[in-house]
Amino acid sequence: MKKLILSLSLFAGISSAIAQEDIKLPEASQEASLSQRIGLTDIKVSYHSPLVRGRKIWGELVPYGEVWRAGANENTTISFSTDVSLEGKKLPAGIYGVHMIPTAGDWTIIISKNYYSWGSFFYKQEQDAMRFTVKPQETPMQEWMSYTFDDLQKNAAVLSLRWEKLRIPIKVTVDVTQTVVEDIRRQLDNIPGFFPDAYYTAAAYCYRNNVNQAEAAKWLDRSIRDKPTFANLKLKSEQLEKEGKKAEADALVKKALTLADENGLNTYGYALLGEGKKQEALDIFRQNAKKYPDSWNVYDSLAETLELMGNKKEALANYQLARKKAPEAQHARLDSTIARLQGKS
Repeated sequence: MKKLILSLSLFAGISSAIAQEDIKLPEASQEASLSQRIGLTDIKVSYHSPLVRGRKIWGELVPYGEVWRAGANENTTISFSTDVSLEGKKLPAGIYGVHMIPTAGDWTIIISKNYYSWGSFFYKQEQDAMRFTVKPQETPMQEWMSYTFDDLQKNAAVLSLRWEKLRIPIKVTVDVTQTVVEDIRRQLDNIPGFFPDAYYTAAAYCYRNNVNQAEAAKWLDRSIRDKPTFANLKLKSEQLEKEGKKAEADALVKKALTLADENGLNTYGYALLGEGKKQEALDIFRQNAKKYPDSWNVYDSLAETLELMGNKKEALANYQLARKKAPEAQHARLDSTIARLQGKS
């Protein structure tokens, strides 16, 4: 009797353990995920991927006019780390369930606040975050259902469900400059906020993208106050010139140039060339060569500008000087340029 009781107890324990820890086997519809970053916005789609397996999908396996879980098994979900727009409709950051209503024409896409249920079996319309319609597109046959990000742009992408011979496109758009500015504010309230270069970088981003100008001016002034550099003084001078304060801008440029290193002067010279200010660029490249006489690159930039201005004789002399000081990796290019100016090519 004791053996029987012990056996029954052991069986009960094993049964309980099996109930708690099922054996893991491959699923018919395998789990998958997809992620994409647009600007600083992270997007992730999680789903289970069914197969066609010779079945008629649209209108039969997936009925028309009924809510479908846009995948298999539990909810297909999508998450956004910042606010986005789907097909032009704004959606706050968060995690959402994805459902669709297929038809023979346009499809309804449902983004639900409920991302935690099993499939569409517990779907409730009152939990919708939004609905919109899209037009399916014909594509080559695809056995496995999948999601892809297509037509990537600086501030947008198209999320596509692909299965059988259909593609269901959903355009995702992000206000990249606004999300970056918001993220910059958060960063400046953390470790980067101790460093003047961070304030310069923040201001430069805003000025380049023509956003958040008033706050950018404060960030730039903070950077200059903490540590004047060629970069932040030059940026300040550009803003003063835009405001019509040319005398102040010119004075600040002169001060900035005293702080510039070789790379800063070289970059400034090419910026002047880009603005069509050849003589001013030439003066900067001459100043750089005088300040850093052991650098091959300063003579190369000076020679390039002289050649551009039609002074081939002096350009040739500076290319030859650059060749003497340059690393071996630059010899072939400089030799070719020198040969061209000497009329040997």
